[in-house]
Amino acid sequence: MVKAIQVGLGHWGFSWTKEVIPKVPAVHMAGYVDANPEAIKRVQVELGIEDKRCFLSLEDAAKGVEADLVIATLRTEAHYPVVRQALELGFNVLVEKPFASTIAQAKELVALAEQQNRILMVSQNYRFQPAPIAAAELIGAQKFGPVNLVSVDFRRHAPSQGYRYWDMPDPLLADMSIHHFDLMRMVLNDDPKRVSCRTWNPPASPFGHHPMGVATVEFEKGTIVSYRGSWMSSGPVTPWAGEWTMDCSEGEICWTSRDHFMGKAGPDRLTTRVRDAQPEAIALQPLDFADRTGTLAAIAKAIASVSVPARFSSGKDNLHSLALVQATILSAGREGAWVDIAEVMA
Repeated sequence: MVKAIQVGLGHWGFSWTKEVIPKVPAVHMAGYVDANPEAIKRVQVELGIEDKRCFLSLEDAAKGVEADLVIATLRTEAHYPVVRQALELGFNVLVEKPFASTIAQAKELVALAEQQNRILMVSQNYRFQPAPIAAAELIGAQKFGPVNLVSVDFRRHAPSQGYRYWDMPDPLLADMSIHHFDLMRMVLNDDPKRVSCRTWNPPASPFGHHPMGVATVEFEKGTIVSYRGSWMSSGPVTPWAGEWTMDCSEGEICWTSRDHFMGKAGPDRLTTRVRDAQPEAIALQPLDFADRTGTLAAIAKAIASVSVPARFSSGKDNLHSLALVQATILSAGREGAWVDIAEVMA
């Protein structure tokens, strides 16, 4: 049993407290932390959390309870100081994405985790779904030969779907596309080499920053990914993980994942098609722990067994996903000029 302290009980953090953590039996909650007394009161009143397990600071929680893990579910700008403090106090850490605001901060946290001999994991929850796992296995087995081209489309109309973060910088690339970029790396089992990206803000948009973009990503093994994303689309809504077409030398793999929104939910879908043949729907294996419960179960397993589960998004691994985000933002600022990932990583 892994004992944990959750830090950050706001809107998204409360969702973790109520909907995610209780579904992973390998994790026992030792403490809850938030600097806002109202957030503490909410978990006590609505979820029946005892006062003795609630704290206004991580330092107080570390003194008051025994724990192995900190679950950091705060706003992005608070990730770096909280994760750093947690590692310095000797905790393993699971942190929401993106796990730092800059590559320099991220590298520092990765180095600190290694120095402290602790596990740092980023909650890239889209990895823990049946379709991308099946796609990764098909690509890894070269079921249809080498990959020639990957096309990814993400379409949502934020104004009619309850989106609230109109002033967030880079609402597409930094907040949403990081999921898609991380899936590219996982499914292809490859890292990006360079990227060209353009973003823009259409007329009548309530966004303060660019909610639409297109990017071309070149990977180290030569695969090219064409990515199109929009928070202002009037087209058919895609699942959260987008719609993927993976064109290989002997056929194609098409899949979608995380098809749920506002009380509606649909299963992941994956079809394959041998060249010049009809598409075939593939039965997907359900997961014991999916999405955010998947990330939490994975780090609990890593702590308990001292082994790294498949598709584990460590801080060190996730540097490459964060670098792809930073590179696309940099390229967009340069009017679509190619940006090498090495430039950002340096």
